[in-house]
Amino acid sequence: MPKTALVIGATGGIGSETVLALQAHGWRVRAMNRNPGEAARRFRRLGAIEWVEGDSMKPGDVIRAASGVQIIFHGANPAGYKNWKGTIVPMMRSTIEAARASGARILLPGTLYNFGPDAWPVVSSVSPQNPLTRKGRIRVGMEEMLAREIERGGVRAIIVRAGDFFGPGLGNSWFASAIARKGKETAFSLYPGSRHVGHSWAYLPDLAETFARIADREAELPAFDVFMFEGHWFERGVEISHAVGRAIGKPDMPVRRFPWPLFYLAAPFVGFCREVIEMRYLWKVPIRLDNRKLVAFLGVEPHTDTDRAIRSALQGVADLQPEPEPEAVAIR
Repeated sequence: MPKTALVIGATGGIGSETVLALQAHGWRVRAMNRNPGEAARRFRRLGAIEWVEGDSMKPGDVIRAASGVQIIFHGANPAGYKNWKGTIVPMMRSTIEAARASGARILLPGTLYNFGPDAWPVVSSVSPQNPLTRKGRIRVGMEEMLAREIERGGVRAIIVRAGDFFGPGLGNSWFASAIARKGKETAFSLYPGSRHVGHSWAYLPDLAETFARIADREAELPAFDVFMFEGHWFERGVEISHAVGRAIGKPDMPVRRFPWPLFYLAAPFVGFCREVIEMRYLWKVPIRLDNRKLVAFLGVEPHTDTDRAIRSALQGVADLQPEPEPEAVAIR
């Protein structure tokens, strides 16, 4: 009989890709949504997914949705950094209670927000977590809550930590909003960091495939484990903007500085600008993820060729249509 996974946040970027990866590995997938009928219509690309009604802020809803599942993928994340303390901690608590009731293993995408300068420039699964920001402290607190529940027994979890996301259909991201400039003309790219400082990116289908492979073998792992996903590392961070230019047939497309001064001017009045500024430090220093532990367990980290990954990611960005694949040109 196929195993069943509950995906929290199935309509988001990493959640939707993980649904597809789990299905490709033979898992039955259940997803929770406040309006499952509408979600089923909007996300037909997710195929034969079982939609159930519920709110991830309500433990009872998640417990009911998790009945009979072996995996709970916790991909819930409020868009635009809105009310982190009031949302991500209660949602994590709901998933923990559901995991305890069902016996399911929690799979959690982790962030680099947890770390400060004492962990740089290469972060591993045992690096100290001394964050510089409020959001980083919230993430550390959330993971510490999870660790305490695991120590009590009855809860098991795996965290896979990755860099900035990019991928098909991911609108709320640095890639779509700045690098590829969602909804804008393609005259130039905006780069948020220092051009010569390296930066880590996680291509969502690769990260989702990693979660699916771990889900297949989660019984081999201890009650709690952490892996680092290296993803696409650009030694010169600006290289990702050049890759976008190649993908849209404009290899000489100019790359301009991100308008940070405007964000600082707007910060006293616009909460989103304040939240973005808080994370600017991640663009000033090279932070690379040490994936040796992941490779030792899986044998290889799933990795799509950079140009192919960029072309796929651009399919979800308005006004940026990638050049067709060479084989498609040959067919035409």
